[in-house]
Amino acid sequence: MMACNKFVTLSNDEKMPIIGIGTWQASDEEIETAIDSALEAGYRHIDTAPVYGNEQAIGRVLKRWLDAGKIKREELYIVTKLPPISNRPHEVEPTIKKSLADLQLDYVDMYLIHTPFTICINPDGSFKMDEEGLMEVDKSTNLAATWLEMEKLVAQGLTKSIGVSNFSKEQVERLLKNCKIPPANNQVEHHVYLQQRDLIDFCQANNVVVTAYSPLGSKGIAKFNAQAGLKRDLPDLMDIPEVKDIAVAHGKTPAQVLIRWIIDTGVVAIPKSTNAARLKQNLDVFDFQLSADEVAKLCALDKNIRICDFAFFHGVERHPEFTFKNQYTN
Repeated sequence: MMACNKFVTLSNDEKMPIIGIGTWQASDEEIETAIDSALEAGYRHIDTAPVYGNEQAIGRVLKRWLDAGKIKREELYIVTKLPPISNRPHEVEPTIKKSLADLQLDYVDMYLIHTPFTICINPDGSFKMDEEGLMEVDKSTNLAATWLEMEKLVAQGLTKSIGVSNFSKEQVERLLKNCKIPPANNQVEHHVYLQQRDLIDFCQANNVVVTAYSPLGSKGIAKFNAQAGLKRDLPDLMDIPEVKDIAVAHGKTPAQVLIRWIIDTGVVAIPKSTNAARLKQNLDVFDFQLSADEVAKLCALDKNIRICDFAFFHGVERHPEFTFKNQYTN
C-alpha cells in the first residue's frame, strides 16, 4: 500500500499529510495494533496527546518500525499536545519533553495547545474538584504568555511546528496579533453537523491550516459521557440519508464520503479507528470525486451540533477562555 502522499503546506513550508489517524479513546493494546495496521496501510500522520494516555504505546510501535528500518523518522508526521492541566508558561518545556520521552522521539512535527482553558489538578494528578463537585479551573490562563514558550520549542528543535486546538476565531486572532511564530494549525471538531465555516474561513485566510477531529462524529464520546454521568443522544453521521445516498452512488462507504468532503476544502482529517479494514478505507478516498451538487447537499446538513462540548468536564465552563455552548452554559 502506498503511503498517504497528499499534503497541505503549512505557513512555515512544512508539509502535513491531509489524512492522519486519531487515537483518542483507544486502550494500549488496541492502539498498538491500530498503529501497526495504520502504518501498514500507509498512514504517516499520527495524532496523540498526553490526555489520551497512549503516547508510550505509540512510542513502542514507532520504535519497532524505526529500528527495523521499515520507516524513516522524516516520513512520519507526529502530533501531540500541551494538556489542559499544563496550560501554563512554565509547564510547556517539561511537558513536551515528557511526551518526547514517552514517544521515544527527539522531536514532534506539531505541538498544539490542547485547549484554551486550564484545569487544576491535585498533587496525585487527579482533577481538583470544588465542594460542589465541579472541576476547578485556573482562571489566570494567559495564552500569549504560553505561546511565547511554545515558540521557544521550535528554536530548541523539540517541535517543527506549533499550533492550537479548540480555539475560537477570536482566540486565534488574538494569538496572531501577539506572536513571532504564527500558529500553523488549529485542530477543532468539524464534520457535516458542525461545519464552523466562519472559523475555518478565518483560519484559512490567515494561513492557519485546520485539522478536523471527530470528522466521522465520535462513537467514543458516548462512552466518555456515560462515565461522567451524562445522558445525551449523539447523531450517527454514517446514518444520514444524504450521506448514504452519495456513498451508494460512488460505491464508497459513508465514512469515505465524509472524509472526502472535508479534505476537498483543504482541511486535514484525523478519523479514529482501531479496525484494520476501516483504517484502510478511511485512507482510500482519492479514487472518486464529489459533484458540486453532492457537496452542496453535504454543506446543507450543518446543524451546529457539537459532539465534544466538554460537558464531561463539568465546571470548565466557568473558565473565561471557555467558548463552547453545552448543557451547563445556558
